[in-house]
Amino acid sequence: MAHLITCVILFFPSPPFPIRADVNFREVSLTAPPPTNAAGRQLTAADSPITEEDFYNCIDSNLSKVENFTLQKVTDLRSQIASLEKEVNGVSVDDEKAKDAIRDRTDEAAKAFLTLEKYVNINFMAFHKILKKHDKNLPAHACKQFYINRMHNQAWVRGDYSDVVVRLSSIYSALRNDHTAEENKDAAQSFLRSTTKYWVRTEDVSKVKYAVLKHLPVFLQKTSTGESDSQLTNSVYFDNDQLELYHGRLDKTPGAIAFRLRWYGAGDPKMVFFERKTHRDTWTGEASAKERFIVDESEVKAVLNDQYPIEQKRAEMKTKKGATDAECDDWEKLVREMIQVVQVKQLVPTMRTQYMRTAFQIPFDATVRISLDTNLCMISERGYDTEGGAKWFRDPDKPLSPNEITRFPHAVLEVKLELGGANSEPPQWVTDLQNSGMLYEVHKFSKFIHGCAVLMPEYVRSVPYWIDDASIRNSILNSGGGRILVPVDHQTGVGPGANEMYNHLLPFGNVKDPKLETKGRTANTISLIETSNKTTGANYYADDDDDNIEMMMGVQGCCEDTCAGWLFPFCSGYNTEVLAPTSVQKIEPKIFLANERTFLHWLHAGVTLYTIAAGILAFASESHSVGAHWYAMALLPISLGFCLYALHLFLWRAEKIKTRVPGRWDDSRGPLMLGSILAGVLFINFVMKCREIRRFNEIMSHEL
Repeated sequence: MAHLITCVILFFPSPPFPIRADVNFREVSLTAPPPTNAAGRQLTAADSPITEEDFYNCIDSNLSKVENFTLQKVTDLRSQIASLEKEVNGVSVDDEKAKDAIRDRTDEAAKAFLTLEKYVNINFMAFHKILKKHDKNLPAHACKQFYINRMHNQAWVRGDYSDVVVRLSSIYSALRNDHTAEENKDAAQSFLRSTTKYWVRTEDVSKVKYAVLKHLPVFLQKTSTGESDSQLTNSVYFDNDQLELYHGRLDKTPGAIAFRLRWYGAGDPKMVFFERKTHRDTWTGEASAKERFIVDESEVKAVLNDQYPIEQKRAEMKTKKGATDAECDDWEKLVREMIQVVQVKQLVPTMRTQYMRTAFQIPFDATVRISLDTNLCMISERGYDTEGGAKWFRDPDKPLSPNEITRFPHAVLEVKLELGGANSEPPQWVTDLQNSGMLYEVHKFSKFIHGCAVLMPEYVRSVPYWIDDASIRNSILNSGGGRILVPVDHQTGVGPGANEMYNHLLPFGNVKDPKLETKGRTANTISLIETSNKTTGANYYADDDDDNIEMMMGVQGCCEDTCAGWLFPFCSGYNTEVLAPTSVQKIEPKIFLANERTFLHWLHAGVTLYTIAAGILAFASESHSVGAHWYAMALLPISLGFCLYALHLFLWRAEKIKTRVPGRWDDSRGPLMLGSILAGVLFINFVMKCREIRRFNEIMSHEL
């Protein structure tokens, strides 16, 4: 017990309290003399053992110290920022010297706030570690959970100091003299952006905010109260029973869409955004787009049930809002397409994402827009009656089970750049932020995809690559999504990947089931749920009929039933060393052309060697050309080997490209073997020529 108090004193200096009574007895006498030791000497406070009461008092005292210190520093910072606000309002736009002085003082205030946050984090971690050590050594007097809950309710942990960030952002915006752009009031809105997504650790959130607000102001939506730099954002994603939209977005199928309903602010939604995101491949010259229109919450059911009065709303747009015919046509086309998608694909509420979003942007200027999502969680929207579209999100008053919600451990930063023109390159400060080490890029990260993979593992046929990241493993396990993970390797600390747990969902089976015995990866939802996660590819698709078997074998086994299957046993159909991907790899058309060019280069090398060998045989004399004939006959099979290897490599790599198997698509052994054989023949020919020259010189010397 004594060493625990020592730890507390190291972090929070405070003298121990004297003992008032022996904790081993329930009675106490106010007139009895103090106890004595074995020598008969009276015990003093210094001789008394440290008790649990001393430990608790020490923790309470230092909690109060940290809380009072934090509140005092925050109060001082707010006073300092208020003084800076007065100065920046009175400074002239052309007075650069005064603006630089204010900017320096603002930087100091921002750095002081970041230092205070670091102080809070260090003390918070210190309390955690001390209480954990206490409970480990004294399990009979466990108190960690009590004090942790108490800390979370104290102002220095629970308090929201985001107003400091908002006011700092306003000062920097005034110093930059930012101008507000014109608001886009179109009912139907379209966005063309280049978006890059990053994970941000919780301890780096304030640093990232500070790095951004020095260049962009905090953008508060009209529904925001202005008291915080963030607002609650809810998005309900729709999909069908087969999760068609999920798999389309995961596989990045051209034209794949994401359909969602979004609203801002706490409480029940009032204004709802119907949004559609469409994926397009960049190499086609087209960019992915997001389109949306706005309706009142009372009209959501009518839109979902194809009862929305489009003609009436169109007339209101022209009379009340003064919209042009072209704007009305675009709006009507978008509404009809989105209603048709809901009806044709039978979309229902599937997944809801909820987070606090902080947006950094010059108002209504989308040149550079940065959003930071914190407190991110995904909630399953399955398992309740939608009542014909009347209910399209869960009742917030009803509790959620652990497998219906997953809390993401990181913040998500999105850097959105307007496409085209002079804005094709990001500003330098954006590049510096990306290279700061505080951001971890996660290509094409999707909250919708992550939520479906974790909360509905029995429905998905494939999972995203970031699932295997060690930093989010605990959050997946806490939500009951452990089946998409594999047991942790005790030596490396991480699992090898989701392929081993989901081998029955691999596109063409696993290592034990070659593609001749598996028929693809199409299946209905019922058979998918009933299949065990250890089922092999062949057994998993055993319910398909024989016609489908022949059809899929015809598509997938184009090389297995030809000479490539038996002539080159290490072709992909018989490859037992490569696992098929969990998420299908993207292939561009130029890869097929590159494979053909490589094939022609290898053929050119083989034909060149054959031409050299044929020339030697044709021009070498018959009497004194044993070495030349031997050399030519050695080059002929090598040239034949080059041609056969070129054919094998072309067929093998074409199959790799078609099946999109991840990993290396080059052969590191074949060129080494052929090159070694050719070098060996050249070396032997060189040695033989040296011997002939030496023998010729000897003969000439004897004749002389």
